[in-house]
This record gives sequence, structure tokens and C-alpha cells, in this order.
Amino acid sequence: MNVNYIKHLEAVTLRMADDTRLNTSHVSMYLALFLIWNHNRFQNPLSINRSEVMKISKIGARATYHKCITELHKWDYLKYIPSHNPLKGSLVNMFIFDTSSEQVVSQLPVQLGGQVVSQVLGPSINNINKKKHINITNKDRVDSEIDQPTKSKREIFISPSLEEATLFFKEKNKSDLEAEKFFNHYESNGWLVGGKSKMKNWQAAARNWMLNSEKFQSQKKQPSPGNLNVNQNKDYSVPL
Repeated sequence: MNVNYIKHLEAVTLRMADDTRLNTSHVSMYLALFLIWNHNRFQNPLSINRSEVMKISKIGARATYHKCITELHKWDYLKYIPSHNPLKGSLVNMFIFDTSSEQVVSQLPVQLGGQVVSQVLGPSINNINKKKHINITNKDRVDSEIDQPTKSKREIFISPSLEEATLFFKEKNKSDLEAEKFFNHYESNGWLVGGKSKMKNWQAAARNWMLNSEKFQSQKKQPSPGNLNVNQNKDYSVPL
């Protein structure tokens, strides 16, 4: 796959600068994934190792890792395909923010996971200056191609793994058992809301699950109206 290293980073950096939803953890995670993608010659899908990504991005907590990669998926920076098999790595499809056909050319050594690998760099500044003059029609076509992956991705729902659901419930101070009940319920019905509609946001469904669970527990603690004002020691031998 031909990806212009400099133009891609420039485009995604400008987008991130205007995106107020992002914090430093999102940016460092994206750059770590981009480095691994670069090392793999920009091939999609990209198989990732959580420990390696956390080491490169300097993200120390698993909950932060899952939150950032899920939100980067949600906000159309990449497509995250989690693996439910602990022996198989998750996959990531990196979206191309530059559609230039220029082949990446230079290489510099960089250390990744304790090994020296090649870092692919984009064309020189002189080559970029030669390409400054583009017509409006061609620019509109490029913008349309950039927006295309975003449009198709919004229609895709990625269900969470049990580990992701458990981490989310822990962040809300809920038990692992409650997270497992939530996961098993929706996993068994194909992640349908009300048994009919395909789920769009599993975090919102989890929050509703917590609210309903708290309401149910509260109702269980209240005495039944049928048992109010009942004399358990009534003498039935006394005439009415």
C-alpha cells in the first residue's frame, strides 16, 4: 500500500488539533499504532500486541488503553477489531488520511520492541513543493476519497469482549459479576436492544443496565404492600 508518510501525518495531526475530544493518551496511542503500521509497510489489517502498544505509547493502565483505542475507533481515526481469543491478537485497520500516489522512499533506523527496524519516511520538502499547484477538481475528488471510509465505518457495531465490559463496570464501581451478567445477556441475544434493534453503543446499554439493576435492588428491600398492618398473632376463636 502506498502511503505518503509526511502528508498522512500532517493531515491526521491537523485533524487532531481541531478535535477537542482527544487528550494526550489518544494522540500517543495513535502515534504508536502508526509506527507499528509503518514498520509493517502500511498493510491492513494490522495485528497488534497490547503490551507493545502500551510500551510505545507510555500508557500504563489497561483501562486507559481500551478506552483510547475504542474511542479512536468511534471517532473515525481507525477501525478496531478486538479479538475474543487470548491467544490471538486484535486487529486494527488504519484509515488513510492522505490519498497521494507518491511512493514512500527514505528509511531511517528506529528501535521497536528491542529490535532495530526500518522507519519509512515520506518524500523530501523539494518534492512536496513541486506538487503545490493542484486544480480544484482534483482536490475535491481527494476530499471525497478521504471521507469514504468514515461513512462506511459508522454503520459498523463492534461488540465488546468480556474483559472490556468488566473494565468498564469497574470504572463505574460495579462488580465483575454484574459485568458478566450484562455481557452474557447481550452475547446470547446477538447484541440486540429489546430483542429487536441492533445495538449502536454498548457503553450506553451498560449504563442503562446499571440503573435498572440499582432500581431492582431498591425495590427488593422495600416491604410488600400485602404484608402491611397484618396481625400475625390473631386469635381466630374470638367471634367477629
